[in-house]
Amino acid sequence: MFKDTHAFSGFSVDDIPRAKTFYNQILGLNVTEENGMLTLHLAGGANVLVYPKGAQHTPASFTILNFPVDNVDRAVDELTRRGVTFERYNQPDLKTDEKGIARDSGAPTIAWFKDPAGNILSVMES
Repeated sequence: MFKDTHAFSGFSVDDIPRAKTFYNQILGLNVTEENGMLTLHLAGGANVLVYPKGAQHTPASFTILNFPVDNVDRAVDELTRRGVTFERYNQPDLKTDEKGIARDSGAPTIAWFKDPAGNILSVMES
């Protein structure tokens, strides 16, 4: 039924102008705005809708976007210079180093951070 549709994902934020600044100026994505919503234009032609929920917004408790990178350390360093703070975990099944990078030999090297609305994103080594 939907095999030929151009499906897309979406998530909410509490402040569209702040989200636009973050996704465009901090992360460097091509972002357009129409009807009070944003579209993130990702490499490869994928688009993600970002819509406002204001005070009703609840941040996602899971990773909503993963950005594959060649080198997580370099990506973390650059994003840190741009003001991004990385999450730190010290749980039995999830530990990150002082930079916020998880380096588990059985999983990809990955680091998590949040957008201004509290949604979780990651950079992961591809």
